[in-house]
Amino acid sequence: MPRLREIPRSEVTDEYVLALYKTLFGDRDPAAEPGTATGTPGNWWTVFAQVPDAFKHTTEGFGFYRSPNRKLDPKLRELGQIRAGYAVGSQFVYSQHSKAMRFEGYSEEQVKAIPNWSTADCFDEVERAVLAYTDCLVLERGRVPDGVFDALKKHLSEVEIIELTYITCTYMMHAVMSRALRLEFDDVDERVVEIPAPEGAMADVMGMVDKRKDANK
Repeated sequence: MPRLREIPRSEVTDEYVLALYKTLFGDRDPAAEPGTATGTPGNWWTVFAQVPDAFKHTTEGFGFYRSPNRKLDPKLRELGQIRAGYAVGSQFVYSQHSKAMRFEGYSEEQVKAIPNWSTADCFDEVERAVLAYTDCLVLERGRVPDGVFDALKKHLSEVEIIELTYITCTYMMHAVMSRALRLEFDDVDERVVEIPAPEGAMADVMGMVDKRKDANK
């Protein structure tokens, strides 16, 4: 379950939110009968519906990156989006944009190579520049070496770089928020937890190493 309450259709008063509910869920109440056409639970929408103007702001952002006014090639846009999702660790963003990559014409080999793009040979020079820049935005929090930026400028205009930066950082935010609120496919338990030692085991976990060293003297 997400960490925040989902808003049932009966509580939605904002016309914009109600229209999106209708588009995504038909006549169902998504809080009671979850599920979207793409196979997600749909709780990103039902949780964000608590703040209608935030709901509108984020969904209009989807329209921004898909607008015909964009100069950036949609294929390069998708590289930034999916790699941002993977780098943040958002299964939701990564999973959704794996499908979007295929829609934009990427091969199955390229989709599967996103986790290890730096050692893959299936991306061309501009695609590698975009992926390297994305890692600098997400993993280095905007610390971009001149060499990476020069490679990007070799292929993209300044307008395209601004669009790529804005869209990629927006999806880094979406990925972070999805994990924090445990939305959609990011509703998973933390896997880095302590595994209990066997009953009666010593408290000093490195003691066995010390004893082994003593035995060799």
